[in-house]
Amino acid sequence: MTRNIGVDVNPPRQICDDLYCPFHGKLPVRGIMIEGKVVNDKMQRTVTVEREYLKYNTKYKRYESKRSKIHAHNPPCIDAKIGDKVKIMECRPLGKTVSFVVIEKVSGKD
Repeated sequence: MTRNIGVDVNPPRQICDDLYCPFHGKLPVRGIMIEGKVVNDKMQRTVTVEREYLKYNTKYKRYESKRSKIHAHNPPCIDAKIGDKVKIMECRPLGKTVSFVVIEKVSGKD
């Protein structure tokens, strides 16, 4: 049984017993939704997601491309791997550096 998390995403087809899964556990999601690419999956149930964005530089009157890395909880039912594009959403702090959870795998490796 998948829970409605209040966001328009496709729920995972697999079922898991993770307490920190927004679909099968009791973890509520809130705040911002970010789309990025998984660059590291060596931690247990945690992935590193890199997002690229543009920042306006007022001195030179141009945009510069920047990137940031965010740690996100990876539930077993989604199981994102390196190279996958994913959507992550903010949740309560799950660890020292983890305050996001993967809610959807947008596409596989590019």
